[in-house]
Amino acid sequence: MKTSKRFEAAIEKLYTAFHNNTLNPECCKQCAVGNILNNTESWKYLSDEHGSTNLNYIGTFHQNLGRRFNGYTPLELLTIESIFLKACGYKLPLHHKNGKPNNPTDKHVLFKALTAVISHLCRLEGIANIMNYSKLFEYENDKPKYALA
Repeated sequence: MKTSKRFEAAIEKLYTAFHNNTLNPECCKQCAVGNILNNTESWKYLSDEHGSTNLNYIGTFHQNLGRRFNGYTPLELLTIESIFLKACGYKLPLHHKNGKPNNPTDKHVLFKALTAVISHLCRLEGIANIMNYSKLFEYENDKPKYALA
């Protein structure tokens, strides 16, 4: 099945972050979108609250101009991050008073969240949910079971 460059790049970056233990939902450079955008934090200025899918003035400006960041629109990026955080167990938007998982960097929590993100990425691409990619995130003794082709 043929997929887009943005999809392949996102999967590869999330795979690498998962297995290198550099996936952290509470860090804007190491969360799902932070990793997709090469560990940058500039995307956080698209919304006023981490985890919100509401574009602020800057986000709306970029969205209306048709700007894409590593292939994704501002709204697509905010949606990806929202899905990731919800699947980790956060009550959104991210705030110290809102609920959060006990151990947000637990491999099981992150695996569940990545499964939700990958499903959404497939929807964005208009392709079937290819969860055969889930094998890429399987691990044994904190090491990947399968290598990325």
